[in-house]
Amino acid sequence: MNRKRQKILKETFAGKSEGEAPRQKARGSELEHATKETEIPGTLTMMEEIVSQENAKKALKKVLQNKGAPGVDGMPVEKLPEHLKKNWSTIRHQLLTGTYTPKAVRRVEIPKPGGGKRQLGIPTSLDRFIQQAMLQVLQKYWDATFSESSFGFRPKRSAHQAVEQAQKYVGSGLQYVVDMDLEKFFDRVNHDVLMGLLAKRTKDKRVLKTIRAYLNAGIMADGLVKARDEGTPQGGPLSPLLSNVMLDVLDKELEKRGHRFVRYADDSNIYVASERAGKRVMESITSYLKRKLKLKVNAEKSAVDRPQKRKFLGFSFTYGERPKRRIAPQALSRMKKKVREITRKRKGRSLEQIAKELKQYLTGWRGYFGFCETPSILTKLDGWIRRRLRRYVWQHWKRGRKRFAELTKRGVGKDLAAQTAGSPCQAWHLSNSPALTIALPNSFFVSLGIPILAR
Repeated sequence: MNRKRQKILKETFAGKSEGEAPRQKARGSELEHATKETEIPGTLTMMEEIVSQENAKKALKKVLQNKGAPGVDGMPVEKLPEHLKKNWSTIRHQLLTGTYTPKAVRRVEIPKPGGGKRQLGIPTSLDRFIQQAMLQVLQKYWDATFSESSFGFRPKRSAHQAVEQAQKYVGSGLQYVVDMDLEKFFDRVNHDVLMGLLAKRTKDKRVLKTIRAYLNAGIMADGLVKARDEGTPQGGPLSPLLSNVMLDVLDKELEKRGHRFVRYADDSNIYVASERAGKRVMESITSYLKRKLKLKVNAEKSAVDRPQKRKFLGFSFTYGERPKRRIAPQALSRMKKKVREITRKRKGRSLEQIAKELKQYLTGWRGYFGFCETPSILTKLDGWIRRRLRRYVWQHWKRGRKRFAELTKRGVGKDLAAQTAGSPCQAWHLSNSPALTIALPNSFFVSLGIPILAR
């Protein structure tokens, strides 16, 4: 972290001792007495830990790093330190007395990879900071209680680990998967059910009251605030933890029944030996979720099938005794669609601009899907991407004279250059020609910063 940010963090909470915010005396003594008797460390004094100077500094640092768009108040995250410097004492007092009221979230819709739109709720910068501070403390106490088969939104756990665990189950001979998709999970979480589960995890009523306030905070769209009585909108730091609290009930039930499963957020895969067993599990768990958690399984997107025919977190598996991780066909289609968008012919865009955009996208894509164990598909993708780029350059050169000059300048013999420049074939056909391969070798695109996927 640079010196400027260190200075901001130091000055924001400077001079504010842990007891600076006014507190009700009776409440403080009550907490001290209760803490001595409780058998669950920290559960009655969680809010004190949440608003501690050390935790607040850590939360502010995280929010500043993540940046993000402003909420309904329009305050950018860069102005948050100044706001806290002036108002932290009052905000801290409100949190300690359970009187803090969050602002509504700003609704934003983003396209889903498989079609449709996902609704995000963007909290204000201040509310992101408070949620982050709460997350840091609550996760510390609760994460160790979650299932070993849960991998989403947890420290030191990842999607790759979830896929690897699924691969082990498939390799062990479990030939069918119960692939369950919860219908609009984040939009349908029942507040009363969730609050009941949270009350079992902490006795600090101020924490519970603040979380309830966040759940009930309205959604602003088109200038109007709409009340909300269900759901935990994606977009705030606290939402993923709350989803794990809710679905931990499902995890524990599956463990109790002796099932082998993997869950990442609201994606649950249960591995069984036969199709008949899978259908029985699907029916039973669907009923359980509806009865216990008031959640609905999306019948259209859920299925009992061979693991090789389903996708999990963008991956699937090959057949055989030792199944390998492969990129799911749907993920490959989305990737190609994105590359086509970046490399399609548009006026005013140079090859350098396209290369920069491609580099950013492909670096992230390779970082995730490079986890596959079928490198041949990555080699094919490399060839296809280079061919798209050669096609773009060929179209950019436009006319025969320009094309001939560029080809000869780049080491192509005059006869081959003349033959290629005068060819009536379409650009896509010529993008795979010997002349363009010589003029625009793979090393040329590497020099532009475009990463090689098959490394």
